[in-house]
Amino acid sequence: MDTTATPEAPISAATGLTWNPQLHTGDHRMDDTHEEFVDMLNRLLATPPGEQLPLYREFVAHTVEHFAQEERWMLATGFSADNCHASHHATILETLNAVVDHYQQGDTEIISRLAEALVEWFPQHAASMDAGLALHMKDVGFDSRTETLADPDRVKPATMSGCGSVSCS
Repeated sequence: MDTTATPEAPISAATGLTWNPQLHTGDHRMDDTHEEFVDMLNRLLATPPGEQLPLYREFVAHTVEHFAQEERWMLATGFSADNCHASHHATILETLNAVVDHYQQGDTEIISRLAEALVEWFPQHAASMDAGLALHMKDVGFDSRTETLADPDRVKPATMSGCGSVSCS
């Protein structure tokens, strides 16, 4: 993985994202998962379209676990199951799952187009919803490495419905 921090490097949807401090959320485990996500996106974009499907399937599996991990954390720290952050994840996963059929029907450019769209989407998602979730986890004493709360009494189950903080913006 490229861990070089180059905030001045231009972001081009066609060439991918450079992992940089602006993508950090404040939670090391979340950031590690995000760096893997960015690396896989970049590898997809660097792979010729006719050879992308196996890597794309790995990317989808990674993204399913990535989103499930964050949603476990949301539930453990007091978010309702139907919060808008999880709804964004569901929309992305629905799109990811629809791509394989289109690809197999001959639209071999669809994976690249989707990867480019995710390059555009991800920085804002990480900076808002994920950074908000990371801050909330810190505030309630949640350790993402062990997935435990220092004091479970600090969290009331399913009390938050926001995107990564108390309210959606």
